[in-house]
Amino acid sequence: MDCYTANWNPLGDSAFYRKYELYSMDWDLKEELRDCLVAAAPYGGPIALLRNPWRKEKATSIRPVLEIYSASGLPLASLLWKSGPVVSLGWSAEEELLCVQEDGVVLVYGLHGDFRRHFSMGNEVLQNRVLDARIFHTEFGSGLAILTGAHRFTLSANVGDLKLRRMPEVPGLQSAPSCWTTLCQDRVAHILLAVGPDLYLLDHAACSAVTLPGLAPGVSSFLQMAVSFTYRHLALFTDTGYIWMGTSSLKEKLCEFNCNIRAPPKQMVWCSRPRSKERAVVVAWERRLMVVGDAPESIQYKQLTIQVLLDRLVLRRLYPLAIQICEYLRLPEVQGVSRILAHWACYKVQQKDVSDEDVARAINQKLGDTPGVSYSDIAARAYGCGRTELAIKLLEYEPRSGEQVPLLLKMKRSKLALSKAIESGDTDLVFTVLLHLKNELNRGDFFMTLRNQPMALSLYRQFCKHQELETLKDLYNQDDNHQELGSFHIRASYAAEERIEGRVAALQTAADAFYKAKNEFAAKATEDQMRLLRLQRRLEDELGGHFVDLSLHDTVTTLILGGHSKRAEQLARDFRIPDKRLWWLKLTALADLEDWEELEKFSKSKKSPIGYLPFVEICMKQHNKYEAKKYASRVGPEQKVKALLLVGDVAQAADVAIEHRNEAELSLVLSHCTGATDGATADKIQRARAQAQKK
Repeated sequence: MDCYTANWNPLGDSAFYRKYELYSMDWDLKEELRDCLVAAAPYGGPIALLRNPWRKEKATSIRPVLEIYSASGLPLASLLWKSGPVVSLGWSAEEELLCVQEDGVVLVYGLHGDFRRHFSMGNEVLQNRVLDARIFHTEFGSGLAILTGAHRFTLSANVGDLKLRRMPEVPGLQSAPSCWTTLCQDRVAHILLAVGPDLYLLDHAACSAVTLPGLAPGVSSFLQMAVSFTYRHLALFTDTGYIWMGTSSLKEKLCEFNCNIRAPPKQMVWCSRPRSKERAVVVAWERRLMVVGDAPESIQYKQLTIQVLLDRLVLRRLYPLAIQICEYLRLPEVQGVSRILAHWACYKVQQKDVSDEDVARAINQKLGDTPGVSYSDIAARAYGCGRTELAIKLLEYEPRSGEQVPLLLKMKRSKLALSKAIESGDTDLVFTVLLHLKNELNRGDFFMTLRNQPMALSLYRQFCKHQELETLKDLYNQDDNHQELGSFHIRASYAAEERIEGRVAALQTAADAFYKAKNEFAAKATEDQMRLLRLQRRLEDELGGHFVDLSLHDTVTTLILGGHSKRAEQLARDFRIPDKRLWWLKLTALADLEDWEELEKFSKSKKSPIGYLPFVEICMKQHNKYEAKKYASRVGPEQKVKALLLVGDVAQAADVAIEHRNEAELSLVLSHCTGATDGATADKIQRARAQAQKK
C-alpha cells in the first residue's frame, strides 16, 4: 500500500496532493523566465518570450530576441527586436501577437513571426508614455487597455476596429495604482483599479467608487487582482493576507480565505477543476504555490425561516446582527444586506434631531452604490415624514433619473425635475415634465422656463408643430424669431386657408417676417408666389380649367397644352423664365399634343437656344421617326452622329463619323451595326480605321 501513497503530500488536515510531469517542454531557453516578458495564448495556443533589457537593473546594449514557441515548447519563430522598448505582450483571439511599446505604438505579428501591421494608442499616450498595459478579450474581439505616465487610462474594446476611449480621471490619483484589471459588464469594457484601501470602477463616462461585499475589515491596500477568463469572477489579494473571491459585477461574494501570507504574490490567476463546477484561484509567490477554492455551501436553510428571522431582527432595529447573518449565510444582496440597509435608511430619516445634511451623508456613506437599494424609495419615506429638503438631498444619490423625476414632481419641485429629466437624455421623461409644467405654471412663466432650457424648448417646439400650432407661433414671437415665423406663416397659408385672399394675406405676413429676418431671397420668393397665385386665379376665371397651386413651370405647360402660347410666353417674361427652359417646356408640351405642324413652326421661329437634338429625341420618344428625321438634318456637327443613330440611319451616321475621323463616333456607330443588315457599313468603318492607322 505504501508504494501507492509514497509520492502524495499532505495539504491541510484532510487532503493530499501529488505532482508529476505530464510532458517536458522542448525549448532550450537561454534566459530566465523572470527576466522575460511572457505571453501565452488562450486555449493551448503559442507562447511568446521577449527578454526585457529595458529594466533598469538589467540594462544592456544587446538587442533582445522575440521568440515564439508552441504550447509544448517547439520553436515557431525567432527575430531580433529592432523597435522601441516593449511594456507588455499579449495574444489576440485571432492568435496575433500584440507588442505594446512604451511610446504607445502596438506592433502586431503573426504566429510565425511575420509582421502584420502597427497602430498607435494616440498622442496622449505618446506624450505620457506607457506604464502598463492589459490585453483582454470580449465578444467584440480583443481589446487593449493602457495606463500612462500621467496615471490616466486609454482603452480600445476591439483593436481590429480601433476606437480609442480616454477613461475618466481618478480623483486624487498621484501615482500608479497598486493593481488594476479590465472587466466586461453589460457588453461594455471597464477598468477596476485599487488606490490604497479604495477601489474605483471606470467606464467611458464616470469614475465610481466601489466596495466589495463582505470584505474583512482592516484592509489598507489591495496588492493583486485577477479576473477569470470568462470575466464572470474576480479575486483580490489584500495586505492583510486575505483573498476575496466574488463575481466581477462586485455584487456577490463567493468566499474569503486567509492565507496567512502578507507578501504580494508574483501571480494570481483563476482556474477550474476538470469535471467540477468548483472555481479556484492559483496564487504564486517566489517559492510557494497555493490553490484557493470556493467550494459550494453544503448547508441549506429554508428561505422562509431565514426571512422571518431577518424581519424580526429588522423590526427590533438590530441591523448589524441581521447583516452579519446575511453575510454568514451568503444570501444574495438584494434579499439580504441591501434589504436590511434600506430598512435602516428609512429608519434613519425619521430621526428629526439630526440635520438633513448629516442624515443624507450618513446614509450615503453606509449604502454607497449597494445594489438593490433605491434612494428614491428612501427619499419618498423622508418626504412622507415632512422632510422635503432631506428627500431632495437623497435623490442626488439616485442614479436613475426615471426614479428621481416623479418624486420631484410630487414635491412641487418641477423646475428641478425638468433639469434632471434633461440630464437623463430621456425625451419621454422630458415631455412628461413639460406637460406637468404647462398645467402648473401660467403661460409667461412656462415660456420663460423653456427659454432657460434649450433642449426642453426644442422638444416642446416639435410637440407644438404636431399638436399646438398657435402655441408654436407664440413661442417664435416671444423669441423674435422672424425666420421661423415666416416659415410658420407659409405652412399655415397652405394648411389652414382655402380662399386665395386668405392665403395671399398669410404669405404677405410671411414675406414681412422674412424681411425682418433680413432674408431677402425668401421674402422675394414669397412675393413671387403671391403674384403667381393671383395670376392663376385670374386664369381660372378667364380660361377655366385648373391652375391654382400648380408650379410656375406646370402653369406654363398647361397654357401651351391649352393652346394659349402667347399667354405662356407672357407669363415666362413676367417671371423671367430663361429662354432655354421655355423652349424645353414648349417642345415637350407640343410633342405631348402631337401637334407636329406647330412644333415645326416653333423650331423655325428663331435659332433654337437648346439646339435640335432635343427635337429628335422628343419625336423619337413619341415614336415619330418621320418628324424626327426633319430635325436630324439640322443638328450641329458635334451631335450629328448621335441624331442619325436615333433615327436609325446607321449608314449616314458612319459616313459622318468617317468624315469627322472621330474614333469615339466610329465606335458608337459600330456598336449599332447588327447582323448582315449593317455588314457593309461595319466593313466601311473598319477600312476607314485601317487607312487612318497607315497614315
